[in-house]
Amino acid sequence: MINRLQDACTKSGQGLDIDLPQIAVVGGQSSGKSSVLENFVGRDFLPRGTGIVTRRPLVLQLVNNTSGEWGEFLHKKGQKFYQFDQIRAEIEQETDRTTGHNKGISPVPINLRVFSPRVLNLTLVDLPGMTKVAVGDQPVDIEKQIREMIMQFIIKESCLILAVSPANQDLANSDALKIAKEVDPEGMRTIGVLTKLDLMDQGTDAKEILENKLLPLRRGYVGVVNRSQRDIETRRNIQDAIQAERKFFLSHPRYRHMESRMGTPYLQKVLNQQLTNHIRESLPKVRSRLAKQMADIEKDVKDFKDFKPDDPGRQTRTMLGLINQFMNVFGETIEGHSGVTVSVDELSIGARINRIFHDRLPIKLAERTIDEKHLRREIKIAIQNIRGVRTGLFTPDMAFERIVKEQITVMKNAPLEIVDQVTSQLVGAIRQCSKNMSNFPQLREEVDRLVATYIRKQEVKTKEYIDNLFAYETAYINTNHDDFIGFTQAAANTTTEIKKNPNQVPKNMVIRKGWLSINNLGMMRGGSKEFWFVLTAESLSWFKDDQEKDNKYTIVLSPEMRLRPVEKKSVFGAHFIFQIFHTDNKNIFKDHKTLDLSCRDADSLETWQASFLRAGVLPEYKKPEEEGGAEEEDLDKQIEDSKDPQLERQVETIRNLVDSYISIVIKNLKDQVPKMIMYHMLNATRSFIAEELLAQIYSEVNISSAMEESPEELERKSEMLNIFHSLQEAVKIIGDINILTHSTPTPAAVDYNWVQENQRQAPQQTPFSQPQLMPSPMPSNSYGGYGGPPAGGIPP
Repeated sequence: MINRLQDACTKSGQGLDIDLPQIAVVGGQSSGKSSVLENFVGRDFLPRGTGIVTRRPLVLQLVNNTSGEWGEFLHKKGQKFYQFDQIRAEIEQETDRTTGHNKGISPVPINLRVFSPRVLNLTLVDLPGMTKVAVGDQPVDIEKQIREMIMQFIIKESCLILAVSPANQDLANSDALKIAKEVDPEGMRTIGVLTKLDLMDQGTDAKEILENKLLPLRRGYVGVVNRSQRDIETRRNIQDAIQAERKFFLSHPRYRHMESRMGTPYLQKVLNQQLTNHIRESLPKVRSRLAKQMADIEKDVKDFKDFKPDDPGRQTRTMLGLINQFMNVFGETIEGHSGVTVSVDELSIGARINRIFHDRLPIKLAERTIDEKHLRREIKIAIQNIRGVRTGLFTPDMAFERIVKEQITVMKNAPLEIVDQVTSQLVGAIRQCSKNMSNFPQLREEVDRLVATYIRKQEVKTKEYIDNLFAYETAYINTNHDDFIGFTQAAANTTTEIKKNPNQVPKNMVIRKGWLSINNLGMMRGGSKEFWFVLTAESLSWFKDDQEKDNKYTIVLSPEMRLRPVEKKSVFGAHFIFQIFHTDNKNIFKDHKTLDLSCRDADSLETWQASFLRAGVLPEYKKPEEEGGAEEEDLDKQIEDSKDPQLERQVETIRNLVDSYISIVIKNLKDQVPKMIMYHMLNATRSFIAEELLAQIYSEVNISSAMEESPEELERKSEMLNIFHSLQEAVKIIGDINILTHSTPTPAAVDYNWVQENQRQAPQQTPFSQPQLMPSPMPSNSYGGYGGPPAGGIPP
């Protein structure tokens, strides 16, 4: 039954993690492990040679069969090997296929099933012999590799350990018993086998060990006599060898009283019975694991375990579900996530767009309105051109309108750039939100194409509305606006030289706090030092730490201060630096012309720029490249040389009027542009996905081809279905197993500490001299000290 269960689990090819009961054969090199297995089968079928011969685990399933004798490999399903020489050759070839022709090892098992009338039903795993010296091209850590491989099998609670030790070596130093003790300290799973009893020195024997009195094991020992190397070379018949083994025990004066409990046939019966007992004990755990795996995988395959790939109804349901999921994810990405799914690693698309609206847009709008020299030059020229040959007594309002319209027009590029940035973010969001369709690559490509095309259309429409907004602003200059200072107040401001900051916030209001590094402070020039900065509407202060107790310096902000980003790269990566400076080239603090500050990333740089803008520190004006050269410089010089006091007062008046009106326009743009983008792009895209996307897919896309799954997904589903069907079959098989099979009680405990003690200190005498006898701790109702359970049909 367990063999059927194991086959069911291996049909999927995935190696289900069920840990079926089995027996692992462990021992040192040349301890006789392979001979024991061949004696079980009664045939020569295992590779022979010097050094490490078993280089891959061999899972050997012995099946009692009265209709013939043959072998089958799991990697060659359906092919029967009737010649056991061919089985040996196939084991060697399959080993070389994975490990090469050298002496390397591999943990990938070879599965062999042998059908024979001479075997009892058993499952054994032949493992490589433990060694300490690398041979040939073996890695230097071959001992560690073999040990780790053996541990993979014997550490499982479902695995019985057949510890094979040669009797002509000191049993207290047995590698097999030492490694078994590590994983089975109570000896519940360890069965001892003594080989080479016929090769012991004269005058020594293993009687006390086989009676489980000396160096006892809970399950005891069974002695066997294998064929000699000469017998193997002369290809002596194994059945004759088993008969010779029986004669050895019958004729040996120290072993003949326990002859019925020694030898290969008895070992088969013991292992068969103990494996049956172990299977019975392990069944509840195996059932639990199967039930858990079945429940877990049934959730994953419930949607496709009965599906037909070409079923149009299934295709439609699947597509509708994917589109709805895509719509919900896009809505969360823009509007915000629930508390369960919110990311703490990076900003969402909606948060990035918010920063574009409130950080980048104000900076872009402010960049063109702050070059005093350029602006005053334009005002002077406009006033003089309007007067012509006459000398005017009053400030011409036509000059004001002309300059204001020009200032409004040159600001148009800022919102258009913002639209481009939002478009880029939205297109990226579409690709990110359609990840749930990755199993249907054609459908995903079509959805991405349709939504991206719609976003591009809305981008053009939004830019048209922004063009119209600027046309509205320049069509009528509203000098009666509530926030406009008017000519009277402008003239008064000219006299008192009061300038109003369009971004003004209440005095002493803290705008921003955070860590920044100063890159040009005293001895640290060329280096950097981090401080805690506090930015208010009137000042910039920095402190030693965020407790704000040790004030290092405070700069009073003024309208003449400007801010400019500085690109600086090094072998350590980009540095995000910006400078604060005076337009009149005065020292910004102490003897420094600039204050060089650096941030940790580009987002922080942008946020600090927006914060300084609110405090009245405007971005540096970048003068566009213009033609004119020397002629324009001459004209500038003539205008600057003009000393007409009336003209200067009129220029200052118009300058204040322009400043006041432009602040109104900027306020309108900062309010209206995000609303336009939100309405025409974000909200419109959400409506398109919810209301029109599905209709366009049906009208433009071939549903059958779009719903074809990717090869990777088809392979994944195929693997999961194989596992599911394997588990189904395994559950059915395990339901047929009768857990009330005949079994024997668990062996009584013994003093098993001798293995650990002998690892620290070797005994003074060998166990095969005349040792002091240890009383058997086993009760009379256990195994009577001979190491095997009294199963049905076995002599007591």
